[in-house]
Amino acid sequence: MEIINRRKRMSSVARKLRREENRTIGFVPTMGALHDGHLSLVHEARAMCDIVVVSVFVNPAQFGPAEDFSAYPRDLTRDAGLMAEYNVDYVFAPTLEEIYPPGFSTYVTVEGLSDELEGGSRPGHFRGVTTVVAILLNTIKPDFVFLGQKDAQQAVVIKQMVRDLAFTAEIVVVPIVREQSGLAMSSRNKYLSGEERQAASVLHRALAQAQAASEAGEHSAARLVELVREQIEQEPLARIDYVSLNDAETLAGLDKVDERPALLSLAVFIGQTRLIDNVVPGQTKKQDAASA
Repeated sequence: MEIINRRKRMSSVARKLRREENRTIGFVPTMGALHDGHLSLVHEARAMCDIVVVSVFVNPAQFGPAEDFSAYPRDLTRDAGLMAEYNVDYVFAPTLEEIYPPGFSTYVTVEGLSDELEGGSRPGHFRGVTTVVAILLNTIKPDFVFLGQKDAQQAVVIKQMVRDLAFTAEIVVVPIVREQSGLAMSSRNKYLSGEERQAASVLHRALAQAQAASEAGEHSAARLVELVREQIEQEPLARIDYVSLNDAETLAGLDKVDERPALLSLAVFIGQTRLIDNVVPGQTKKQDAASA
C-alpha cells in the first residue's frame, strides 16, 4: 500500500493504472477516523474493482464557523493500518495546500438539492462537499465511487453533480452499518460519553418504529414524522434539529408514502454532538417481494 500526499503523483499513478494496465479503479472518499461503516465501503470497492483508492482529507470547506473542524478526529497512522488490513492499494492523504492552493477561488454548487435538509441546517456545507469531491474525481478519475447511505443527501447531491458535469464515475451507495444498539456508525460517535451513546440509540428506534408503521399501512408523512419526534422527545439528552420525509431522488417534501422512493431522515443533537440517520419506508416490503 502506498500513501500519496501530492495531487500530481496521485493523478500520474491513476493515469498509468487506467491507460497502461487497464485496471478498474474504485474510490472511497473519507475524512479519516475510519470505522466499520467506512470499511464496508472499502470491502465493496475491493470486491468490485482491481484497484482501491481511499482518500483521507478533513475538508475545511464543508464545516461551518461554529462546527467541529479543529476538533474532528485525525489519526492517519491508525487509519492506514486499517486500510492495509483491507488490502487498499493507495491512500491519498493530501495536505490542505494540495487541495486548496493559495489563490483558490472556484467552488462547485449543486443548486436546489444542496438547500434541503442538511443544507438548511448547515448553509454552505454541500458547496464544500461537491467542490472537494470534484477535485478528487478530477485527480483520480475512478470508475466507481463508493458512498454510504448514512449520508443519503450527500449521495443524492454528488450523483447530480456527476451527471451534470459529465464525470464518468459510477456512484455506488452502500447500506448503513450500525452498532449493536442500532446507532449508525459515524466518526462523530467518538464525541459521545457512555451515557450519550446509550441515549443516541433512540434515533434508530424512532426511525425503525416509523418504518414499521409505514409497512403496516401508515402512509401519512405528517404521522410518520410525528412518530419519530414523539419517541425522540422522550429522551432528555436529545434535541431535534429536523425530522423529514422526502422523495429519495429529488429531496422534495412528501405528503405521503406512495410508490415513489422515500427517505425518512433526521438530525438530532445528543448532548453537543449532532448525529444524522435515515431509513427508507417500505424498503423491507420491497426486499421481501423481490426475494419471493
